[in-house]
Amino acid sequence: MYFKSFRYFCMLLGNVEHMSREIEKTIDIDKILTDKMGTKAKFVPGFVVKWLKHIIHEDEVNKFLWESRHLSGTEWLTECVRYLEMTLHVEGLENLPDKNDGRLYTFVSNHPLGGQDGVALGSIIGRHYDGKFRYLVNDLLLNLPGLKPVSIGINKTGKQSRDFPRMVEAGFQSDNHMLMFPAGLNSRKIDGKIHDLPWKKTFITKSVEYQRDVVPIFFGGHNSERFYRIAHFSDTYVKKVNIAMLFLVDEMYKNVGKTFRVAIGKPIPWQAFDKSRTPMEWAKFVEDKVYEL
Repeated sequence: MYFKSFRYFCMLLGNVEHMSREIEKTIDIDKILTDKMGTKAKFVPGFVVKWLKHIIHEDEVNKFLWESRHLSGTEWLTECVRYLEMTLHVEGLENLPDKNDGRLYTFVSNHPLGGQDGVALGSIIGRHYDGKFRYLVNDLLLNLPGLKPVSIGINKTGKQSRDFPRMVEAGFQSDNHMLMFPAGLNSRKIDGKIHDLPWKKTFITKSVEYQRDVVPIFFGGHNSERFYRIAHFSDTYVKKVNIAMLFLVDEMYKNVGKTFRVAIGKPIPWQAFDKSRTPMEWAKFVEDKVYEL
């Protein structure tokens, strides 16, 4: 009996080993550190590397990416929604413009979670418009093969930061709708409430230039208190490095199985953004409209 149990256990180990050999490592912390730090990566202590792999759930994420490798774009995003067991209560679907009206739109939303909200909205917009939309995302997210086809990557601390205007221009010049989170970072806890940092004006100026109406979207949700403490410390004392971003994948897994409210507002005509206010003031106007939804 014990021999049979031992033999069965060895078979399981063999299957696990075989499976691990088959799964390609899409998210590789060792490689990312080398790419970002070059030869300096070897000075990162081993326990730090191990902790990074744990906090970004390297094994779990790689397993999902491998199992969903046949999907991309909207289909992949919808699979993410299923994988994360998200229940979405969507209000105002009738406010989404007809996909056959021949026009292009800018969809803007608050960014409370930093991961699941982007996935969920991408799935909603992508399914409605047959995948014809693009995100502006941190270039680290381009490591996700399923996300890459619908993304324009931005490295806010490197060379690509100087290319940001060109990348935005390419997005608005394309025949794709734009899905943007104008705060740039996910929400913080401000005066006891979960709220975005001030919205940037880019979506206003480009929507006017390319005559795209703006569709406001509110996404309800929040991260853990731990996250907001880390974000406050990072924003106050570190500033140059967004430490809080390291914890977003862990926050995503903490939010598995939750229900989120999504409210879609009526499109705001691009002509509304006239000279009576500055672009920054109009950005604040739209931000307020989102939080009213």
